[in-house]
Amino acid sequence: MSISIVLDELQATGWSGLDSTGCQFDSAGRAYPGVRRVEREFQAAGLEFHITHVNQFNCFRAEWREPGATEIAGSVVSASEAEAAVHALAQMRRTLATV
Repeated sequence: MSISIVLDELQATGWSGLDSTGCQFDSAGRAYPGVRRVEREFQAAGLEFHITHVNQFNCFRAEWREPGATEIAGSVVSASEAEAAVHALAQMRRTLATV
């Protein structure tokens, strides 16, 4: 996957880069939320969010859960920290939209 693909997924959920606070930009100049902004988006949704580097596979795993919960509500794996964060935000927004 690439940041452009996960950004397409995020935009498909209705996310817009009009407020570029805490955003970075892809090669086409499109704004996407940086890792810290994604963390704030998860906090605003009432979820805990963590990204870890998985050395064995040279990838990043993002996961989220309800505060204090032992079960993971969702997770994604991507090639970079930024890609994992944006991918996770897209998946979380899709999940909240279906609830």
